[in-house]
Amino acid sequence: QVPLVESGGGLVQAGDSLRLSCAAPGRTFSSYAMGWFRQAPGKERDFVAATSRSGLSGDYVDSVKGRFTISRDNAKNTVFLQMNSLKPEDTAVYYCAASGRHYYAGSRADEYDYWGQGTQVTVSS
Repeated sequence: QVPLVESGGGLVQAGDSLRLSCAAPGRTFSSYAMGWFRQAPGKERDFVAATSRSGLSGDYVDSVKGRFTISRDNAKNTVFLQMNSLKPEDTAVYYCAASGRHYYAGSRADEYDYWGQGTQVTVSS
């Protein structure tokens, strides 16, 4: 098991920024590809961003490209999601996920093995 604990969510106005963190205690953090997903009320869980074990590779859903940045600090066992220029449509519960099976797990939720409990992000207009 890889416990994942998200933090950093909150209520902000459109145009503001937030940085989400996902802590994964354990010395094997660098062995996991990491991703961020989000789920808005009444909708399915959708891919947001992913990064490889090293942090050198990454991808984003088109709607957040240029606004969100995923990064990781393997020394601190933490992955981040910097969210700038937030929009009301970014409102959702954000989940981080870890994959032990892949160097880079991509956008499919079923490629991830472990999930955090989620952190709420609410963007008001």
